[in-house]
Formats: sequence, C-alpha cells, structure tokens
Amino acid sequence: MTPKQIFNENLVKIVIKNLEKRKMQGFYCETKQDALNKVLELIPENSEITFGGSQSINEIGLINKLKNGNYKVFDRSDAKNQDEIDEIYRKAYFSDFYICSSNAISQDGVLINIDGTGNRVSAMIYGPKNVILVVGINKITKDIESGIERVRNYSAPLNTIRLDRKTPCKTTSKCHNCLSEDCICCQIVLTRVSRYENRIKVIIVGEELGY
Repeated sequence: MTPKQIFNENLVKIVIKNLEKRKMQGFYCETKQDALNKVLELIPENSEITFGGSQSINEIGLINKLKNGNYKVFDRSDAKNQDEIDEIYRKAYFSDFYICSSNAISQDGVLINIDGTGNRVSAMIYGPKNVILVVGINKITKDIESGIERVRNYSAPLNTIRLDRKTPCKTTSKCHNCLSEDCICCQIVLTRVSRYENRIKVIIVGEELGY
C-alpha cells in the first residue's frame, strides 16, 4: 500500500467509528468501482429508488447502472416539466432507497449539508426507508466549522457555475451570504445522529468525488 492509501484508511476508520456512535452505518471503498459494487450490494432488486442532486453518484456510474437493472427508478432528470419534478420529489419520501451525497462529513461523524430547494436534506432527515450517501474522501473535514466553510466557499460556488445560477459566488468563487433568488444555500443541516439505527448508510470512497 502507498502512504496515501494507508493515510486514507486510517482517516476513514476514525470517521466510520464515529458514524457508528451516531447510529449511522459506514463503509470504506478504495475505488469508484468498489463503491458502485457496494451500493448495488445494499439494494435488493425491485426496490423503489430516488436520487438527490449529486455529481458523486454520477461519477461512479450508479444512475445508469440502476436504470438498466431490475429496479423501480424515479429520476427527476427524466421529468418533462416542473410538475413532474415535484411529483418525483414527493415519491422520494415513500421510496425504499434515497441516494445522494453529503457536502461534507466532519471527522467526528457529523453530516454537513447545504441545500437550495431542500428536497435532498429533507429526504435525508425523514421519509425514505433507507438513505445511501456516496462521499469522496475529499469531503472529510476536521470539524463542523471547516465543513460549512468548505461547502459555502468551494462546493456552492462550483455548483452555481454548473447550474448557471445568478449568484455573487458564481463570479467571485466565495460566499457572500447572499439572499439571491437563485441562492442554493437556503438550508444548512447538520445530521449529528440518526433517529433510526443504520437507516443512513455512508459509503466513503478513497478517491475524490463531486464538489
């Protein structure tokens, strides 16, 4: 093993141990392919599945794999209008599995998420029977404060560029704590413990994923 691999494993062991203290189940997958295999292992065939907006799950090839498998997949990218998107948002709360990423995870196991519409964070909190998060090792932060800092001044500006939102951070690459109509930082949610043991499953990948 390389020094980086050893470092990553040691770091993730700490995070997983702390996730377990918070009644969340953690897994470590060294590669994107390993992460894809782990997600498929966790989801029985014929399950109803919905997604939150996530570059990470796209990068491991998960959405196409599920759409081509024996699953009932509701993907908002297939919607033809806002009404259909809203209907898929509602279906998330009754799904067997909700899959997305986390904007950051502190080393002591707190999930840090900042959202615009709120459909992603609300489904993580309540509704779907199971929540699976696919998280690159680049999203592990020292503590909650540095996690929020990371999201507001790195992840969010990148996403406003990707989504072509009219916000100050799109052009300055830093948070202005704006109240823009296009703001994607409307909710800040810290998940410090899961009400239901192992409902939230966190797959940490030993590669960079998403923003």
